[in-house]
Amino acid sequence: MNIDLTARAALVTGGARGIGRAIGLALAEHGAAVGLVDVDEAAGQEAARAITAAGGRAVFECCDVTSPAEVPRTTEAVRQALGGLDILVNNAGITRDTLLVRMKDDDWTRVLDVNLTGAFLFTRAAARHLMRAAHGRIINIASVVGMMGNAGQANYAASKGGLIALSKAVARELAPRGVTVNAIAPGFIETEMTAGLDDKAKAALHAGIPLGRGGKPEDVASGVVFLASDLASYITGHVLVIAGGMAM
Repeated sequence: MNIDLTARAALVTGGARGIGRAIGLALAEHGAAVGLVDVDEAAGQEAARAITAAGGRAVFECCDVTSPAEVPRTTEAVRQALGGLDILVNNAGITRDTLLVRMKDDDWTRVLDVNLTGAFLFTRAAARHLMRAAHGRIINIASVVGMMGNAGQANYAASKGGLIALSKAVARELAPRGVTVNAIAPGFIETEMTAGLDDKAKAALHAGIPLGRGGKPEDVASGVVFLASDLASYITGHVLVIAGGMAM
């Protein structure tokens, strides 16, 4: 079944590379106009050019997702540039992995600020527009770590678990206004963030995945396209696990 997102406008945070870049490309491939948001201006501009070169429509805005002042301005800039806003994808995220007893205060607060507070700020800014339109999609990129936990990732797990809870709470608030809110929980996805793992570490991770391999950014992007489409109009407050079975 063909998914047509023509006449829809999407804002994707953390859209410069990895999963975010793949999401932007996939949404554009299905007809959406895409606003990419990231702190990396060079990579973000390149990602926008890649969408344009593929025949899509894209703009880029540089923004610190943790800034209560920058986020509303960026949301409005994207909305104005694209002529509207229908889809928000909160994808921006970082890791600062270490064992709890070694974790510094800044390791904790920075991960929570980017991964969770950033999603809150963009959701709050976008919700006003989506509620007025009585239609829209908010999709939060969480993680199976937010469901299962993982040693050495107390900060990351807390941020992603919080993002799942945020999704469910906001889904209840916005459902009467025709806006759905869902989360995607990826497992081990092969990106720049995981490229530093050695072969032994990757083999150990793959051993815990029933499908026996890591996922690709495009696997997550496909889930976003589905949840953004009319096919998912009766799905809200849901967590879509894309993890090759590792979170069963």
